Amino acid sequence: MSSDTQTPPAEAASQAGASDCAPLATKILLVTDAWEPQVNGVVRTLSNTMRELRAMGCEIEVISPADYPNTVPLITYSEIRLALGARRDVEDRFLSFAPDAVHIATEGTLGWDARHVCLKHKFPFTTSYHTQFPEYVTARFPWIPLWAGYRYMHAFHDKSGRVMVATPTMMEQLRLQGFRNVALWSRGVDVELFNPNKRGIDGGVFKDLPRPVFVYVGRVAVEKNIDAFLKLDLPGSKVVVGGGPALEELKAQYPAAVFTGPKFGEELARHYADGDVFVFPSFTDTFGLVILEAAATGTPVAGFIAPGPKDILPGTGAGVVDRDLRKACLEALELKREDARALAERYSWRACAEDFRRNLEPLPKERGRRFWHKLRDLRARAKERRRLKREAKQSSGGR
Repeated sequence: MSSDTQTPPAEAASQAGASDCAPLATKILLVTDAWEPQVNGVVRTLSNTMRELRAMGCEIEVISPADYPNTVPLITYSEIRLALGARRDVEDRFLSFAPDAVHIATEGTLGWDARHVCLKHKFPFTTSYHTQFPEYVTARFPWIPLWAGYRYMHAFHDKSGRVMVATPTMMEQLRLQGFRNVALWSRGVDVELFNPNKRGIDGGVFKDLPRPVFVYVGRVAVEKNIDAFLKLDLPGSKVVVGGGPALEELKAQYPAAVFTGPKFGEELARHYADGDVFVFPSFTDTFGLVILEAAATGTPVAGFIAPGPKDILPGTGAGVVDRDLRKACLEALELKREDARALAERYSWRACAEDFRRNLEPLPKERGRRFWHKLRDLRARAKERRRLKREAKQSSGGR
């Protein structure tokens, strides 16, 4: 069983092979529709990766919705704002920054804009697959067939030099769907913030609840399959930490459960640590960063046999995956918290960033020189357009 467990990034680095011979990008342009101040696994992954790359000496330029005033909320996920009419500015910033590599992290409006710009200038780019979008859409809108979602994803990713995914299961799943150039990009966890020493402080955050305490942390939405957890016949208490569009409906449907709302930082770490089992019922996540965060605090994990849990947990003693979620929850109660912590310590954000950088496939040095020499005039014109735009904004009083 342990042979099916994902190789952590620290170990995968030594197995990278021939890609180590390629020159590594030092100027990286990241384009993402999901970015701070949003709080989700995608944003945490990207922000931690970029932080580590900067510490490694890379120059990073991030294009996100935060840069643009004209945005609209994503349907069913209002926390994500989609920038409108940004293509010209994306192109200007691309030409001005002159990156070694471009990574397009999401399939939103900025992602499509960046894809268009790269194809226009025949500049290679990579993408990443953070969410099982077709499954997500079908869970939300059952009348939309799964094949339609995959057709959309193919249209976006098919020109990508590499499609980065978080687990071997997702690699195989995308290959079966006809995706090419799929590469592994694992995840990390902050083992200082999420730490067993947060457990039981002042009696613990769940001191008034019957034990054992089963905890879910994450967005409260239909695609997370939280209902499968809350309807289980389990001893003790069930706690849901997080907010989202399904929160009020689940509160009304499961009055015996405890809903804390969103938690952050130290408070979030304590909610992980004071749980007896962390329950991960999702089938649509590609990894489940919360699994590592819970394990880092010593809390064992129970999940379905699904991407993420089945890649991370089997053979580690840190959790149980099973088709029967109740069985997995009860068996996880018997696991040692030290083993959960040991699993998390195998993952680091530095190794995650190194994986990401190797996957970027930057332009070869000489080809890169010729490319940017050819685009020198385009960069000059882009710089002039940006100057004129700033002057126009200043003359209008910043409106």
